[in-house]
Amino acid sequence: MKVIICGAGQVGWQIARHLSGEKNDVTVVDSNPDLVRRASETLDVQGMTGFASYPDVLRQAGARDADMIIAATHSDEVNMVTCQVAHSVFDIRRKIARLRSQSYLDAINSDLYRQDHLPIDVVISPEREVAQAAMQRLSAPAAFDTEVFLNGEAQLMGLRLNDDCPVLNTSLRQLNELFSTLRVVVVGIRRNGKLFAPDADDELYAGDEAYVFAPVDDIPRTLEVFGKSSHVQERLVIVGGGNIGLSVAQALEKRGRNTKAKVIERDRKCAERAAELLERTIVLNGDGLDSVLLAEANVSRADAILAVTDDDKTNMLAAVRAKAEGCGFAIALINDPTLLPLMEPLGIDAYINPRGTTVSSILRHIRHGRVRSVYSVGDAEAEMIEAEVLSTSSIAGVEIRDVGFPEGVLVAGIQKGDDIVKPTGRMKLQAGDVVVMFALAADVAQVEQLLQVAIDFF
Repeated sequence: MKVIICGAGQVGWQIARHLSGEKNDVTVVDSNPDLVRRASETLDVQGMTGFASYPDVLRQAGARDADMIIAATHSDEVNMVTCQVAHSVFDIRRKIARLRSQSYLDAINSDLYRQDHLPIDVVISPEREVAQAAMQRLSAPAAFDTEVFLNGEAQLMGLRLNDDCPVLNTSLRQLNELFSTLRVVVVGIRRNGKLFAPDADDELYAGDEAYVFAPVDDIPRTLEVFGKSSHVQERLVIVGGGNIGLSVAQALEKRGRNTKAKVIERDRKCAERAAELLERTIVLNGDGLDSVLLAEANVSRADAILAVTDDDKTNMLAAVRAKAEGCGFAIALINDPTLLPLMEPLGIDAYINPRGTTVSSILRHIRHGRVRSVYSVGDAEAEMIEAEVLSTSSIAGVEIRDVGFPEGVLVAGIQKGDDIVKPTGRMKLQAGDVVVMFALAADVAQVEQLLQVAIDFF
């Protein structure tokens, strides 16, 4: 697939990194020559300096035969114009735009993005995606990573196994036998920094990070099996009152219940804006690392702290300081994936990876077959893929054991009608079934081939 990515900032670079790693033909365009140089020197991509919205620049980037354009510059307006030019001048089939302004996002369900108006096929809002990810982390405090599937009826959770975990040194086969009525599947294990898809004879050890998939109804019991609690978090401190922190605070207010949140924001104008838009949330202007300010926010009695500033190190230090003051749970926004191994030594319970959420949003729109959802696991180490089985697909009517999945692929769950069932080797995949699979990055391409339909489908 030939893809043009406009904008070589953090979002554009990470998308280019992922797509080029899958052997796509990627061209990166940016007006900043330093960013273009970084992309072309560190990634297997072509770099081009220029303004992405200019037709002659897109022409030189190969827009005539491009399959997709992803507009991810810092300007919403440039991204919108780029998609318009890509459509009107070059007839590029797939157009994805990153939009940050809430005014544009509010219009998503209107006629604004129709083909005969402003032709954008997919609108991506990293801030909104990250805010949703933060809410998911808060809803599952026992997990360091989480994502929902099957219309919110099933969930993937990353669980860190401590020394007191009841199922340590237990094989997955034995675990399945002991809890035969529990629809939970361990799809991935990270051990000594390496992620792999386990087989039935693999055992669970202290220090492992296990990725488990289960229907929402089975989550409480699953947490009990793995020695985790499901404590409801009612008192929250949010460090960072920008777009992400503000979105989370607004979502918490809409959720109602007895949730009490306080926001700490360093920038005065940003703090004033948050205070105007929030009704029940207290906003404090100051440094989130200031112990006096944290004490004023009553962080020692807080159930959780959510650090979502635009600086990774500030987020990590704020989380560590809050835990030292007595806060029960700490979540940090981490852009740099190389910092993730520091989470456990520092005592940070969970993290949010903006790159992962944004890449996941884009991947679900470029995967072949009837793919409904994609989630990028870890540092693009694996993917969770939710896809519908079509009647002309090669896997329709085939038992799971006979499909020929690669070793790095595991079927996590299957939705048959209204029921979510735990997969077995003898279970047949039928047309209309929705399958959720875990696939290591190296095996994603083969999974795509299995999901593709025969030519007569068209």
